[in-house]
Amino acid sequence: MSRIGKLPVLIPEKVDVKVGENSVTVKGPKGEMTQHTLPVVSVKVEDGNVIVERLGDSKPHRSAHGLTRTLVSNMIEGVSKGFRKTLEINGVGYRAAKSGEDLNLTLGYSHPVSYPAPVGIAFAVEGTNKVHVDGIDKQRVGQVAAEIRDLRPPEPYKGKGIRYQGEVVRKKLGKAGKAGKK
Repeated sequence: MSRIGKLPVLIPEKVDVKVGENSVTVKGPKGEMTQHTLPVVSVKVEDGNVIVERLGDSKPHRSAHGLTRTLVSNMIEGVSKGFRKTLEINGVGYRAAKSGEDLNLTLGYSHPVSYPAPVGIAFAVEGTNKVHVDGIDKQRVGQVAAEIRDLRPPEPYKGKGIRYQGEVVRKKLGKAGKAGKK
């Protein structure tokens, strides 16, 4: 039995879960999400909890069990609390600003970079060097944050670029470190 899959998911107040034939729909104060479920698992709502059970013991059944439970759990957390990823911008002259819903970034290129906000994603800029990516879909928030980070990933010599909050970039010595080794 999957250790993750067998855990029930508590449904908080103000969140409504509807189970269809091959889908689960979760509606809450922040929005509504629908997830397709595989036919090898069954999802049901009992006593204020969502319970995911697998229909067999083969490898596809076992692998879908924990996955489905985690997807449902993330949907419930997303529509009730939401998800946030924070990016830090380091470098001289590097900065971020909002223009309507879009994100304008100055990253040392010859031109400013504009990143349009996808559907369901909101940007918040704190100061000039912190960007918050907010949304109800955990996967989409992570994907957008990764795409923004890829516009100028942190380089290993000075650490300039965009990084996740709390990310540690291992710095290299550069030319000066090589001269001392003879």
